[in-house]
Amino acid sequence: MLYFIPAWYQQNQWCENEQRWTVRRMHTEFDDTVKQIQLFHRNRACPYQIILLSFAPNFRHFLHRQGVYRAPYWSCFDALQAVRRKKVMVLSFHNLKWPEGIEFVYTPFVVVAMLNKEKYAQIDFGEDGNPIRIDLYRGGKLWRRNLYDDRGFVSGTILYEKEQPLYQDYLMENGMWKLRHFQVDGHVEINEKCPEYLLQYEKKTLEIRFSRLRYDSLEQVIYEVLTSYLDLTESQDIFCVAMHDRHASLLGEALKGKKKILSFFEDRYPISAHPESGEMIKGADYLVADSKKNVSKVQKESGMLLENIIAIPPYDTRVDLSISAQFAVQKILVPVDDMEDEVFAGLIRVLGEYLLKNELARVHLFTRRAEYDRKRKVLEHTRSELRKAGLEEDWALEEESEMIAENNLDPEKAVPVKIFVEQCVDELSVSKCMREQRLLVDLRKIPELYLQITAISIGIPQIVRTKTEFVEHGRNGIVLKKIKDLPEVLEYYLNGLKSWNRARVCSYELVKEYTTEKLLEKWGEVMDCVGGDSYLTIGRRGLE
Repeated sequence: MLYFIPAWYQQNQWCENEQRWTVRRMHTEFDDTVKQIQLFHRNRACPYQIILLSFAPNFRHFLHRQGVYRAPYWSCFDALQAVRRKKVMVLSFHNLKWPEGIEFVYTPFVVVAMLNKEKYAQIDFGEDGNPIRIDLYRGGKLWRRNLYDDRGFVSGTILYEKEQPLYQDYLMENGMWKLRHFQVDGHVEINEKCPEYLLQYEKKTLEIRFSRLRYDSLEQVIYEVLTSYLDLTESQDIFCVAMHDRHASLLGEALKGKKKILSFFEDRYPISAHPESGEMIKGADYLVADSKKNVSKVQKESGMLLENIIAIPPYDTRVDLSISAQFAVQKILVPVDDMEDEVFAGLIRVLGEYLLKNELARVHLFTRRAEYDRKRKVLEHTRSELRKAGLEEDWALEEESEMIAENNLDPEKAVPVKIFVEQCVDELSVSKCMREQRLLVDLRKIPELYLQITAISIGIPQIVRTKTEFVEHGRNGIVLKKIKDLPEVLEYYLNGLKSWNRARVCSYELVKEYTTEKLLEKWGEVMDCVGGDSYLTIGRRGLE
């Protein structure tokens, strides 16, 4: 069996990231583990299972969003809480016990329960319309928060004192509390009336008594239950660990003597900030990074000459034709997150001067950050740089401001908007946005991996500042040394379709290197090295 241990945590806590449907998602849910599971799930490459260490009462909804609803998993908190249910069940808040005289007030966002003309409770819902939490009030102040499991029961409750969390109870399906986690010092108490946790492995079901009734931290409880579960696994089983600060030290101890693959993704776990990771890296059978750049970084920061490391992009390529040629304008996508101020200033100046020469060009500043005022701040920063450069700052007007300007000015005097902001958090919106772009200009120190993979899938040229395996200079893009040379490169790709089509053909040649089949071959090599001749091998034999 291949076990994936993901890093799906909310603000580095032992809990999930499920949120109310009314709240804008502030981060992408896609990471290396999501894509690895999708790869193995859709291609049935080998038997696998997810080991989930976080408290995730709405985990089935997360799996559904990722397209792997039936992915097998073992949940540490399900074991802690002795939960046996597996399937989602419909739960209506009307079926809960409410006091006599309760009145429900329906708003566009939440349902408010009123009792004697005072707010008694507020019901919040998830993206699928299921209740995920109910806040209870006394005298207008929050005193309890109930957390609901998508399998139809209360999974946890947080008690508040003076609107500050006092402790959290983790509940069994019958409503009895199993663990009580105190917020002040972090210690955990076990209910002495039900001091057993439940382990389900294959067809075995075991009830095991906790070794004690008081623990110094929640991590100690997780460690005990996890190691009990790991004792049931086979010696040839392999564990693929998404490296993360939350669980690295715990897994370093728990997985000693087990076959391990460590997965490094973007800047999630900088080794330079975790010198203690050296022992875990030494004990790993293989290391997988999301890019060659990250491979070099891991080798450099670990100070080791690592031969058991490979770059396997978590995203596969697939031909998805660009529709940018169908537009009357030429859209240039420019990612700006984490870009140095001086680079941003120079880039806006150069792009602004290019807009004077090319009436068809439009600049689309790209951001992954989801703050509600992110667009406004980027446009304000852009207008400031345009003003400093002596260029037309109204090119970067907000959409509302543009409408006001058009209503108050003669059409001949109105300045057309030429600089826009594309705010895309999830991968679906990113792909939709990129299909409309003529060029990708990513001049940050480290170009975003997903954008590069999408660019070669769609077949648009890339202009980057740092050389990567996804840009072959002079073929599917340009590695730009100086920003001042950017107008010449833009002219090369936007003045006619000859150079643009040549880059498109080269992009489709690169696509072949990162297809699902190629990624599975690379994983097969890793599994062969780690698992030897075990039944886990997905190399050539698995693909025949």
